[in-house]
Amino acid sequence: MAGDVGANKLQARTRRILWPLGKRLYTVHTVGFERLPAEGPAILCPNHISFIDSLFLGFSLPRNVSFVGKAEYLDSWKTKYVFPALGMIPIDRSGGKASLVALTAAEAVLRRGELFAIYPEGTRSRDGRLYRGRTGAARLALSTGAPIFAVGIVGTDTVQPVGARFPKPRTECSITIGRPISPERYRNRGNTSVAARSMIDEVMFEIRALSGQEYVNRYAGQPDESVDTAQPAEVAHVSDDTRELVTTG
Repeated sequence: MAGDVGANKLQARTRRILWPLGKRLYTVHTVGFERLPAEGPAILCPNHISFIDSLFLGFSLPRNVSFVGKAEYLDSWKTKYVFPALGMIPIDRSGGKASLVALTAAEAVLRRGELFAIYPEGTRSRDGRLYRGRTGAARLALSTGAPIFAVGIVGTDTVQPVGARFPKPRTECSITIGRPISPERYRNRGNTSVAARSMIDEVMFEIRALSGQEYVNRYAGQPDESVDTAQPAEVAHVSDDTRELVTTG
């Protein structure tokens, strides 16, 4: 049930026990965390460059956070129970109604006044560049009124590069939280699809400013010939497929 998913006391206990040890092995610079509300709902939208991103972000936050993760994690005995217990909401990446289940659960998390994190690119960047954002996070913001905070993660691809089985100790990274982006500014931007596309474009602009990544104006996984390296617009006026959802990998 939607009311039963998301972060719980186990996440807080794990953070208290393991994060002090983690900070002995890794240097994680945190910037802008004071911008997060002490209570109430908020959506975090980080870039995604390493498997370790969710762990470092979740452990460094002062509050519990629920996050979307691919349903395939439930197929492995190593992650089947641990990830959901730590706040992961599994998403079926086949799309359609299967994916809507995860966003419905995420909406319940936000309506409980909690934090929710989702990667707007939909999957890890394999080349370190920042890809076009999908609109799931913006749709959640518009439906719940929760603000979105762009998050720029730098250096985790050195801590645990793509394909590496374990993170490398004695490495460092940074996590920077940007200014809040309120959905109220987008409610009069036409229909929901136009408003969501405009809002997520602003989020991607903020992520790029925080992470310093090269922006690629296409979705991750699309053919290289569709590449456009123009920066995302802060305000967009384009339509969006109403079936578009966020995936993660």
